[in-house]
Amino acid sequence: MLDNLKKYNVILASNSPRRKELLAGLGVQYEIRTLPDVDESYPDTLQGADIPLYIAREKADAYRSMLHAGELMITADTIVWLEGKVLGKPQDREDALHMLRAMSGKTHEVFTGVCLTTTQRQHTFSARTEVRFSTLSEEEITYYVDHFHPMDKAGAYGVQEWIGYIGVEYISGSYYNIMGLPVQRLYRELCKF
Repeated sequence: MLDNLKKYNVILASNSPRRKELLAGLGVQYEIRTLPDVDESYPDTLQGADIPLYIAREKADAYRSMLHAGELMITADTIVWLEGKVLGKPQDREDALHMLRAMSGKTHEVFTGVCLTTTQRQHTFSARTEVRFSTLSEEEITYYVDHFHPMDKAGAYGVQEWIGYIGVEYISGSYYNIMGLPVQRLYRELCKF
């Protein structure tokens, strides 16, 4: 599958262990290339899916000077969108607790923007998943934050972890998008690339 990618050296520009695992699950051979301190800021006029799309393009632009002919780079960014606000990666324990309290008993959206870049072209797309959390007790929220690793995750949670097992009532859209890479959509886009 994805025979059209044989002409490319595929590069995943990400430190995310989840993105690495998900891309490997597609059977794509790739290498990792990362830069320290890539700017992930965005104009405050952007809303919803436009935010991770913008950041994914900005990440790609940061790597462009390192890109060679015959290379295909994948950059991505994921946000949690709750009541018109972005919940990014928490800054500290209190921020993580605050985010989980805010999502408790509510539905939020997860948006991932993906950018495919070669020296010749660039293509972006986004995916949206709706997630409903049950009402979480303070004990459950504290337990999760203190026993798992929410600090490197948008919205301070990993759906594949304990909080997802006990808290997620409903998902509409790609489960893998919540983990940070909408692999079904990525596969389709790579087939066309």
